[in-house]
Amino acid sequence: MWQATHEELRGFGFTIVTVALDKSPEAARPWIEAAKPAHPSLIDTRHVVADLYNMVNVPTIVWIDARGRIVRPNDVAFGTDTFKHITGLEAAKHLGALRAWVRGEAAPLSEGRTRELQALPTEAHQQARAEFGLGQWLFERGRAEAAARHFERAGELAPHDFTIRRGTMPMRGIDPMGPEFREMLGAWTKAGNPYYRPLPE
Repeated sequence: MWQATHEELRGFGFTIVTVALDKSPEAARPWIEAAKPAHPSLIDTRHVVADLYNMVNVPTIVWIDARGRIVRPNDVAFGTDTFKHITGLEAAKHLGALRAWVRGEAAPLSEGRTRELQALPTEAHQQARAEFGLGQWLFERGRAEAAARHFERAGELAPHDFTIRRGTMPMRGIDPMGPEFREMLGAWTKAGNPYYRPLPE
């Protein structure tokens, strides 16, 4: 779907950039090859994009204008309605707003409103990302037990950050879509926390 949107809007000077947060290029490759993107499609094994834009879950979209400024901060958007029965979110709503902005039919959020909606990381969250990075470094050097301690600490410091909590699972030999993830998600939502946080209307 993102490739189709890119084809539709590229004549307006618009480019979609998709980024997979994954443990290795091999893990993301089948999905990228199946999509056959003609737009930039990147694999971020170091969570650099998540760190720079304070992304805590996927999918997260950010609109960036021709000046390189964020004009719509982190939002939840899907290219299709495949998961609508779980998320309650309709793809058409975001895609319609995106088309209108790219075509110049609607203004983006004001700079003030964008700043208002932009969530900045707390000190604890920044420490969690450091713990995640250290855990990943240890894991890559064969020190899985030491890595697991840092992964656990990262999850304690930033329980809302599923790019961290879920991102550590493949490195710990856990299926990120399996029963342990579903148990973690169930506990999180039962405590009254949303898994997806779309921007307010």
